[in-house]
Amino acid sequence: MRKKLLFASFLCFSLFSSPTLRAQEEPYTLQVFEGAVFYGMYEATVSEPVPDGAIRNSNSSYGKMLTEDQLASFGNTLTMTVTLNPLCDNYDRIGNVNLAFVPKGQTTYVYNEVDRIELGRFITPFMDMNATLQEVPYEFDLDNITQIFHDESITSVYDLWVELEVYGYQGGPGQGGAAVEIDGCSDRNDVYQGNLEFTSTNNPLVINGDDNFFLPLSYKYELKNYTLDGTDVLGETVRTINFTLEEALPNAKFYLITSNHGSNSGGEEYIRRQHYVYLDDAEVATYKPGGVSCVPFFNYNTQPSCIYYDCSQNPSPPRPDNNAAWSWNNWCPGDKIPIRVIELGDLAAGEHSFRIEVPDAVFNDGQGYFPMSVYLQGFSQTLGTEDFSTTAFSLFPNPVVDIAEVQTVDGSSISNVTVVNTLGQIVYSGTSEKMNLSQLQSGVYIVNVRFDDNRTATQKLIKS
Repeated sequence: MRKKLLFASFLCFSLFSSPTLRAQEEPYTLQVFEGAVFYGMYEATVSEPVPDGAIRNSNSSYGKMLTEDQLASFGNTLTMTVTLNPLCDNYDRIGNVNLAFVPKGQTTYVYNEVDRIELGRFITPFMDMNATLQEVPYEFDLDNITQIFHDESITSVYDLWVELEVYGYQGGPGQGGAAVEIDGCSDRNDVYQGNLEFTSTNNPLVINGDDNFFLPLSYKYELKNYTLDGTDVLGETVRTINFTLEEALPNAKFYLITSNHGSNSGGEEYIRRQHYVYLDDAEVATYKPGGVSCVPFFNYNTQPSCIYYDCSQNPSPPRPDNNAAWSWNNWCPGDKIPIRVIELGDLAAGEHSFRIEVPDAVFNDGQGYFPMSVYLQGFSQTLGTEDFSTTAFSLFPNPVVDIAEVQTVDGSSISNVTVVNTLGQIVYSGTSEKMNLSQLQSGVYIVNVRFDDNRTATQKLIKS
């Protein structure tokens, strides 16, 4: 508990820290892991060699420290790419990348004694290592993480370690799995091989402020309703996290990752549930995971399964490429899990709370869980003069009930208006100054306006 409190207090101090940003002409590429081999998650930790400069946290997890030179080489944009190659696991499993905060100067650490945030999560496909296709990629946009990389109030106290985690199991006689289903796997426990690469540039049109604030709130908390280790109230799928801001926080955001797991008799893993997110008891986001076609990831699934084939028919045809055929799924094997960015606006100093609820969740036989990671971050960001120029606009009324109007400052003509929700989805598009938003749910939205001279501007809109 002491460590947690000290960590939170330290991060609050970072609100007034000044990030150092190195200008760069060319993209900076860092291969963090290359050819890292992962082993059976239920077995004793192996003693096989580890990647250069890395430590093995478990059969499913490697960690590697980012050096000072590497951190200084990142610009203000960041793309993270994970690439997996199948070995002796042919089922869909979970994997993730973390950023761990290790007291400065340590050459290793105890996994459960350091704080971390989850940078990205993905689901492995059903892959046969003997098939022609031997690679599945996952790409994440993580521009906001560069603010942490350059925050000297953090990096002066903590070393930043990147963790690549891939969970797998080879199975065996009577259990199925690759050990009995894939040629060459009967006596092996290596399950995947993975690469992790960062690519960064410095976008001169984006100016980040020197007011980075960052606070971890939860790392893969197993949200479930049948134990008080997984919920605030038995029988209800709800989790509340209280936090304190010592200073007012502008432009605050929750970064949230959830995914439903658990193949119990009720099939909770395959039932879509409405999720509700609250800040200080006010709803700020609602979403229902999945429900989109998984066909774009079909080719990665070289081992046939009833996920991608309709096994209710004989012979079993591939599921079609339309959302209706996938209305039951929460995620796609071979795809990444969304990072949901929830805009909160400006937060006052004092006590606050994050709460997530999944009221319709059903966990039969005490099985299943929704791993939930979330952190809070805020920093100022503006567009440079090359893009934004002097053109700006206001929205009236804001908050809006039905009709909102775009009012330009200098009378510039509007070419296009789009409204984006907290999931990054375009929910409105038009060419008029007036927008009919009556069909939108209550919440926070981003309005993007493009003017006739191709300049753009952005404003936040609240739908009441």
